[in-house]
Amino acid sequence: FPMAATDPQVLALAAEITESREQDIPLLLLKLNGILNSPSLGREESNKIKQDIYDYGLTQYCLLVLKRDHSQLRGAWATAAQLAEILSHCCVGLEVKEDPEEFYEKFLPSAIDSLLVLGKRLQARFIRAIKDKEKQDFLHWFQIVTDAICWLFHGHIQLAACVLQNDRFLQLLITDDVETAIVMMSMLHNILRINSSVLLQVEEETLHSVLDELVYKLSSTTNPAVGSAATKLLLLVAKFCKQLVQLLTARYKGLKGLLSKQWTGKGFDRELNQLLDLLYLEQSNGKGEMQKQHQAACIIQAAWRGFQTRKRLKKLPQAVITLQRSFRAKREQELQHLTKQKEDEALKLQMQLQRQRAMRLFHERQLALLEVVHASQVNKYMEEMEEKSALTIQRFWRGYRERRIFHQQKQSLKEYKAAIIIQRAACKFLEKRRRRRPLSPWKEPKGLTDEQRLALQQKVDDYIKLHPASQMSEERSKELHMQAQAKLAQFLLRSRLDQRAAQRREALLAQVNTDVELLMNAPGLAETTEKDLGAFMSRSIPVATKARQTHNTMLKYTRWPWWKKLGDEFMEDDVIPDDAINTELETLFIGGRK
Repeated sequence: FPMAATDPQVLALAAEITESREQDIPLLLLKLNGILNSPSLGREESNKIKQDIYDYGLTQYCLLVLKRDHSQLRGAWATAAQLAEILSHCCVGLEVKEDPEEFYEKFLPSAIDSLLVLGKRLQARFIRAIKDKEKQDFLHWFQIVTDAICWLFHGHIQLAACVLQNDRFLQLLITDDVETAIVMMSMLHNILRINSSVLLQVEEETLHSVLDELVYKLSSTTNPAVGSAATKLLLLVAKFCKQLVQLLTARYKGLKGLLSKQWTGKGFDRELNQLLDLLYLEQSNGKGEMQKQHQAACIIQAAWRGFQTRKRLKKLPQAVITLQRSFRAKREQELQHLTKQKEDEALKLQMQLQRQRAMRLFHERQLALLEVVHASQVNKYMEEMEEKSALTIQRFWRGYRERRIFHQQKQSLKEYKAAIIIQRAACKFLEKRRRRRPLSPWKEPKGLTDEQRLALQQKVDDYIKLHPASQMSEERSKELHMQAQAKLAQFLLRSRLDQRAAQRREALLAQVNTDVELLMNAPGLAETTEKDLGAFMSRSIPVATKARQTHNTMLKYTRWPWWKKLGDEFMEDDVIPDDAINTELETLFIGGRK
């Protein structure tokens, strides 16, 4: 806080705001209005109080409150409007000596932006309001905020350009509401009256937007108050600078007719006539220059047209030749297209006739063969023909599939070879760079310092204290080791015996299955021979029997007709389905022991 003598009211208010809750701060800040408007204060005392208010951060508090949601404040929009007025009064007449850039370049533009935002919200609430009482309140608060803005840039002239360049100012000006539009044009009038050169300081786009809105209001409304305010603004703009008069005359061609026809006799004829005189004077001064420019433009156009005509006449024979060439080329192209179309149609008709002739010959040949072939051989002949047809179809399908796979693999092989070449080049490059790089000298790893070693030893001791190891004698350890070895030997012996018993059970079970199948397929006792007895007495004869049965199954599978093998067209020729073999081998026993 500053060390100079401070106003006791400001000091007490700052202390109260520091100790109070956040929602009570806006109402406490309203007490600044009574402090600033005290009748006993002179000019120097008022400036001193404003300096104290700024030094104690009360002005920043006002700005922060204005940036919040105003509907949540106590007193809502009325409190916000009063705080805006207090903020403008605190900033006018204030001369900041410590860190002036923070005040003039950041704080004041931020205050202008916050006040314009508040004005935009009040304007929107005023337009949406239905009751007359609410509209009057919102319009009153809106006027307080605009007056605060005017008072602020009245004390700081450099803020006029900041106000005009702010997008929210244009949003406030561009409205169809009569009351708020008049208020905004009045604020613009104050800006131009205070700082008449501000229009030359803003960007051209901003200037055009302001002038467009003023002219639009003159053309779109019949309200005398709006027309008077817009006319006075345009008159002030025209009186200030001749360049702006030229801009009005050149940019808005029908402005003079609009003013004279629509707004004559509306109660502001004196300002209207002054504006029309300025516009007509600019037009009369520019007529001579315009005539000279018109004559110069006519001369240039005549010379250009003559040059173009002579150039076109020189190029006329070449153009005729080009046109004839393009016509002949187009006609030749059409003739070629018609000839090709006729050839395609003739070829299609010829192929259709050949196909019909081949089908007729095929049917005649079939009928002739059916007459020659015996009736009992017709089915066999038809089966052979179907098999040949199926083989032909399969042959073409396999050829198509292999060609497609070959093309796919060809691209993959090309990519694989390219990858190998790239990898080889990269490996060679890395090897060369590795050889060129000098070997760095070997560095010993950094050892532990005494402090690190002591800290690590302390951690180990702490861990041992927290997790002490269980004590066991040497005799007890040897005894436990002998018990574990004895149990491991018993387990291994038992598992080996169980494994042998399981193998013997599997062998006996397979032998029983083989014997059962042989007994089921054995002939009766009256038909039994010595050869049949040998099958039950020898262990190799059942194996040979099952091998012979499996061989017969494979031969039977190869003799199947073609239509039974359609589902296996992608199988190899020497592969037999597992189901056909398993049905024959599931009971086969192979003698011997492991």
